[in-house]
Amino acid sequence: MKKNYFFKTSLLMIPTMAFLLMSNSSGKSGAFSGSPGDGGTSCTACHSGGNFGASVAITHNIPDTGYLLNTNYDVTVTGSSSATAHGFQMTAEKVDDNSKIGTLIAGTTSSLTNGNANITHTNSSNNAWTFQWKSPTTDQGRVTFFGVLVAANGNGTTSGDQVVTGDSGQISSLSIAEAKRLDFEMYPNPSATELSIQLPSGTNEAMVEFYDTMGRLSLSKKITMSNPFINVSPLGSGIYLLKVLSEDKIGSQKFIKE
Repeated sequence: MKKNYFFKTSLLMIPTMAFLLMSNSSGKSGAFSGSPGDGGTSCTACHSGGNFGASVAITHNIPDTGYLLNTNYDVTVTGSSSATAHGFQMTAEKVDDNSKIGTLIAGTTSSLTNGNANITHTNSSNNAWTFQWKSPTTDQGRVTFFGVLVAANGNGTTSGDQVVTGDSGQISSLSIAEAKRLDFEMYPNPSATELSIQLPSGTNEAMVEFYDTMGRLSLSKKITMSNPFINVSPLGSGIYLLKVLSEDKIGSQKFIKE
């Protein structure tokens, strides 16, 4: 009788397990992007134990100067590992309060989940997925894309898999109202040592901030009309988003440090 019970229970479990495995191979429902807004929850509660040298990159075609309002941009999540199967989930969150921002638009290899606030894979045979993010219609500030990648061994269970998380870094908004836009000139650009900021007439002083491609503040310096020079030697070589702030106005341009 006891053997019969276990046998019947096992038969009942088969379709349930099959459903779970099929669900994961064609996407993860719920909120598992690893983002602050999702409570840092990723897929580690189920998938663990593997080591495939996995990493995940979230790239996009938003300009370094920031996103425009009500505009569609391409976003790509790319996983790198020696695993046989991969899956992902991603979301977009406002930097200020970790609330969801913009609209995710699924591509041919992805689908929306968590009330359309997150996006996930539809096929675990891919290791790169491209879809779109539509920026908000009003200026809500900086955004970060957060994502999780599962590198799976394909054994039909959740054991022996590796989970890694990543993000895009902070992305600025370029949608500054014309009345609050600060126009300025700077030279030379590129530069290895010194940069001069030419403020517009009527602006006597300003704060200049340099942000790297990850959205991190790398250098800040107060300038005046009579002393517009900034020593950029401490900056590492690369591309920076330069912001000039004066009273309630702001301007931004791309700066290249040689």
